[in-house]
Amino acid sequence: MGVFSASSRDFPDLAVMKADSNRPPIQTPMAARLREFASAAKRFAAYALPSQCALCGNLSQRLLCDGCDAQYWNEPRLRCATCALPLSASLLRRERDDTRAHCAACLESPPAFNDTLALADYRAPLDTLVVELKFRARLAAGETIARHLLAVFEDSDLPAPDLIVPVPLSHARLVARGYNQAWAMARPLARMMNVRSDASVVTRVRHTSAQSRLDQETRRRNVASAFAVSGDVRGRHVGVVDDVMTSGATLDALARTLKHAGARRVTNFVALRTPKD
Repeated sequence: MGVFSASSRDFPDLAVMKADSNRPPIQTPMAARLREFASAAKRFAAYALPSQCALCGNLSQRLLCDGCDAQYWNEPRLRCATCALPLSASLLRRERDDTRAHCAACLESPPAFNDTLALADYRAPLDTLVVELKFRARLAAGETIARHLLAVFEDSDLPAPDLIVPVPLSHARLVARGYNQAWAMARPLARMMNVRSDASVVTRVRHTSAQSRLDQETRRRNVASAFAVSGDVRGRHVGVVDDVMTSGATLDALARTLKHAGARRVTNFVALRTPKD
């Protein structure tokens, strides 16, 4: 089966599939003035035309009001360093050299990825924000999530990745949805971290059933051999971005594909983590 490679030629209207480019912007006086005008107009609209907070409905100049932004992302949770599963004090396991906490499942059968950073549990009201991003094209949520993922990363001791990629959608799902919600988070996160991002390095070569409808074992079989690497990741630390992590089967399959292609390390950046597999 051939590897699908997304490009702006194939999807001219799907800007979310474009990888960050090193091509410099056109440097002309007119282009500079237009960019300055667009930036000023955007700032004016943000302050002069406030919208509603996506969570509480109060007037807000940003996607979330200051109260919701401060309250819901700062969840004090002890998590497995490998899969971000919430841990209770009675289940702590520190048998690895890095002395971080790990769940029993990751110690007994380590996944292909090395680390996972998650913002919060998958529950109300933050699940609404992810649903808005994923199914209703509220792409501004991607920027908000990226900003908080950056804060979590900066509070960790993890090394910065060399490359950030989104969990890819299949060709059919991308065309149906029109965008990849993981790319809406990955691109601004990479920009904030000053790291290269690319949505075409990893592709989903097999259309799979929605993971949410399957049990854990079926999920693993469902995504086996679903991905292919079309870029050079040899010796690199790759950051993988997704909106929700449930069983970890998709991220494990993707990390395994990256490792087989020569990636040195894989770190997951996820918005929400289900409390239990």
